[in-house]
Amino acid sequence: MPVFVWEGRTAQGKILKGEMEAVSQEAVFARLRSQRIQPIPARVREKGKGLEKEIAIPGFGAKVSSHDVMLFTRQFATMIDAGLPIVQGLEILSTQSENKAFRNTIRTIKQDVESGFTLADALKKHPKIFDDLYVNMVAAGEVGGVLNTILNRIAIFIEKAAKLKSKVKGAMIYPCTIVGVAAAVVTVLLLYVIPVFAELYGGMGKALPAPTQITINISNWFRSYFIYMVFVIAGAVVALRMFYKTEQGRITIDGIMLKLPVMGDLIRKVAVARFSQNMSILLSSGVPILDGLAITAKTAGNKVVERAIMGARVSISQGKTVAEPLAESKIFPPMVCQMVAIGENTGALDAMLKKVADFYEDEVDNAVANLTALMEPLIMVVLGIILGGLVISMYLPIFQLGSLVS
Repeated sequence: MPVFVWEGRTAQGKILKGEMEAVSQEAVFARLRSQRIQPIPARVREKGKGLEKEIAIPGFGAKVSSHDVMLFTRQFATMIDAGLPIVQGLEILSTQSENKAFRNTIRTIKQDVESGFTLADALKKHPKIFDDLYVNMVAAGEVGGVLNTILNRIAIFIEKAAKLKSKVKGAMIYPCTIVGVAAAVVTVLLLYVIPVFAELYGGMGKALPAPTQITINISNWFRSYFIYMVFVIAGAVVALRMFYKTEQGRITIDGIMLKLPVMGDLIRKVAVARFSQNMSILLSSGVPILDGLAITAKTAGNKVVERAIMGARVSISQGKTVAEPLAESKIFPPMVCQMVAIGENTGALDAMLKKVADFYEDEVDNAVANLTALMEPLIMVVLGIILGGLVISMYLPIFQLGSLVS
């Protein structure tokens, strides 16, 4: 008679494990139920078979992207809208997902739902994939019986958030690439090219032009201290990252980021768009405003903005308005605070925040376009001066020699 390995849950919620001889898996289920143990079907298997455990190496393997989550959410909403049970929908999605890690996650969520967990509680066990915003909206959808509608809203939100993120990243790729290549070129010139010219000019027996001598001196200094500079820069980066992980560090650095001339305005607009969009979706989904503010604060992406939102939460808990602490923070523009105040007074805060989100998404588009248009010529001018200055300074002696010969 085969031996089955089983897991089950008692009436008190305690998980039990064991082995049992039985004719079939159904016989194991029947015996466990007779012992007042609810079996977990996915965890009952014949011993020595059905082993699906994989060795996970940290830092390797496929990661779950926002696109994977968006696709899962949209397909799940369609299945629920068609009347398919949650467990069956999860079973289908677990076989369809191309991402192996996500496929295993969906299978685990299905097992938890089968064992009595709500969908929101099952999702909550995977915070790296499903954040607080996602979980709380699903919980509100389950309570209100509108899970399919909520899932469709989440899918739209993920799409918008991904577009917003890609716009900001896209605006930074070109200038960062140009600056990186230019830094590499300057480093090669100072380490290898200029020393060749210096050796050539050393045998001329004449005083070099001031720009040429300054460039050679910079090259000599750079070659002497290059290794130390690499360690200093690496140490500074590590120290900065460690400082940023502290509470005060995040507040300090995030505050500085908001005060940057052009980038600070873009960061502020992105934060306002994200806050407005998140709060609008949460409020329209039935999440209480205090819970919504706590969730939105965590997704702000900036510690200074997070503190401003939490200040608004404290204000509401004390019977005050949301708009006042937002205005006092000096982070949110006056127009946003005024529209929030109007939304509170009219009882249509979610609709007003949706309008603010739409407006600031357009503002982010314009800010990204302006930033790109401003940075491209500025970078070209700066790089032209640096690289052109190095080249000209090294050819000055040759120009002078040519004029003497002529």
